Amino acid sequence: MKKYALFASFMLFCVSSFAQNTPPPPDTTQQIIAGRKNSPAQQQKPYVILISADGFRWDYADKHNAVNLKKLRAKGVAAESMVPSFPSVTFPNHYALVSGLYPSHSGLVNNSFYDPARNDSYNMSNKPKVADGSWYGGTPLWVLAEQQKMLAASFYWVASEAAIKDTRPTYYYIYNEKIEINNRIKAVVNWLKLPPAERPHLITFYFPQVDHAGHTYGPDAPETEHEVHFVDSAVNALQKAVKKTGLDVNFIFVADHGMTKIDNQNPIGIPAAIDTAKFRVTGDGTLVELYAKDRSAIQSTFDELTREAKDYKVYLKTAMPEKFHYGASDDWHGRIGDILLIPEWPRVFNLMNRKNLHPGWHGFDPSVVKDMHATFYAWGPAFKRHLKIESFPNVDVYNLVARILGLNITEKVDGTPALANKVLMKKVVRRKRRNEITY
Repeated sequence: MKKYALFASFMLFCVSSFAQNTPPPPDTTQQIIAGRKNSPAQQQKPYVILISADGFRWDYADKHNAVNLKKLRAKGVAAESMVPSFPSVTFPNHYALVSGLYPSHSGLVNNSFYDPARNDSYNMSNKPKVADGSWYGGTPLWVLAEQQKMLAASFYWVASEAAIKDTRPTYYYIYNEKIEINNRIKAVVNWLKLPPAERPHLITFYFPQVDHAGHTYGPDAPETEHEVHFVDSAVNALQKAVKKTGLDVNFIFVADHGMTKIDNQNPIGIPAAIDTAKFRVTGDGTLVELYAKDRSAIQSTFDELTREAKDYKVYLKTAMPEKFHYGASDDWHGRIGDILLIPEWPRVFNLMNRKNLHPGWHGFDPSVVKDMHATFYAWGPAFKRHLKIESFPNVDVYNLVARILGLNITEKVDGTPALANKVLMKKVVRRKRRNEITY
């Protein structure tokens, strides 16, 4: 009996330990901020669905024959490409799209970074940090809308779970990859079927699949092509389902960055000149940042790094090229490193000495490596038809969406009206039958 009791106790201990160490299942329920309504004036405004397919490179629709997206862009606007902000990585650029701010100005300077004033670090994989609104500067589009009594919804977007300026979208989901695409489309349709006072006019929608495949297999791989086709089919299904609501909805399809094939067999190791007793080191791959613990070591370390540099460039924050918008004068939140190391394509750093580096990467200087450029297509009643435009900076999307929705931009942003002026119809017409505004 003692043996059985001991065995039972052991099993109970194992089950208890497993339960304590097993993360809780993802929250797949819709989050709703109660008590909000569209104002009567905002109920008359247009609708925008802003879609991002992470890592959907500027040429993927043609390269991988995304037949539906090619048809949809032909009906509206297609850009040669959209130029991401530096660094060309996921979190900073998704936030640039919805804040109209360069990463250095929004404070979201990288996927992970150190803040000396807080003596704390942000990391995109740290859920509590991601949901902490104090890390984000600017006014995201959904916050701008909610401040002006227009409801917004998010089926994922960087920072949409955070209370930025004490405000989240009225309807949102906590990020997870467990919700099947048909249920996600159904949720969007259900939002648009709500009564006018409760119906969101801005909806964000996000796909991770193309980026995942691009990293793991490379931009030319059949696996990446497969995920491009998945997104292509899903966007087509979404626009067809939305059309059945009878609402005239504007669609904007974007990506945060592109993808390129790198030399993953010959990565750059940690430079000998870096003394971790004198510097905190963050980043890897396409951008390494050194934060000085001992400021007297900055110049001597920079000089030594410059002498030994091979296949990468070394910059002082105080002497960064203006094109990056990533130097001392742009560091509004004090989160950029004192010394920056940027590899030359197709080389990347591997400071963590990881084995089997993925063949697909992004983060390079988009003014040098066009593979970093992203996709921009738009269609719907607000947009001109059959229009092709040249490349433009992604921060201009903010002004475009605000213009369509009739929102007043209330603070300085880096985006300009240039994109909106090129792609939007000029004349506003009120359709009495549906009591809606179209362009």
